[in-house]
Amino acid sequence: MNDFLRNKVIAKGKRNRRACEPAWEVALLFPEQGNWCAEDYLALPDNRLAELSEGCLEVLPMPTTTHQWITLFLYRALESLVWARLGLVLVAPLRIELWPGKFREPDVVFMLNKNRHRAREEFWNGADLVMEVVSDDPESRRRDLITKRAEYARAGISEYWIVDPHRQQITVLRLQGKKYVVHGTFKPGQQARSRLLGGFTIDVSAVFAGPR
Repeated sequence: MNDFLRNKVIAKGKRNRRACEPAWEVALLFPEQGNWCAEDYLALPDNRLAELSEGCLEVLPMPTTTHQWITLFLYRALESLVWARLGLVLVAPLRIELWPGKFREPDVVFMLNKNRHRAREEFWNGADLVMEVVSDDPESRRRDLITKRAEYARAGISEYWIVDPHRQQITVLRLQGKKYVVHGTFKPGQQARSRLLGGFTIDVSAVFAGPR
């Protein structure tokens, strides 16, 4: 190989190595943790599940097949009751502003027709009912079982369903004053029921049956 060709091969190899190196500089384009604002958060691409809390970006774990199956099962069950007649039901990813600077993305969200003006195109201002399918990792469990319970109550969301595949149970919380109280804890063989939507019940065994 002559010197000209050898130099071209070496140069190409260096370019390929640079192309494979992490683009760390990209991180510098984003705010530091603690300094995120709503404008920064809303400017993010829509292909990742992420929430904004106390100026920090919280990237959520990628859902599993079972997680997604349960989420869509809940959505279809709720949609069959409420679609158009009572309100609007959608699934994540959909940003919900709980209060200025606090955004969450519940797995299933519902808004009564009388409050549809709060269902904006880019994000919703609160919701009337939310559902979270709890992931197995400790951080997600703490977020859904403790943190979001307090946050959704503070935001005035009337009903919060905690769907826990690990414990095989659905806990339905209803807002009483400024805090949630347990409307019911439902196990396989029982029908989970809503307080907000009197006609809405769901077979817990079917929720946790998984894809067939």
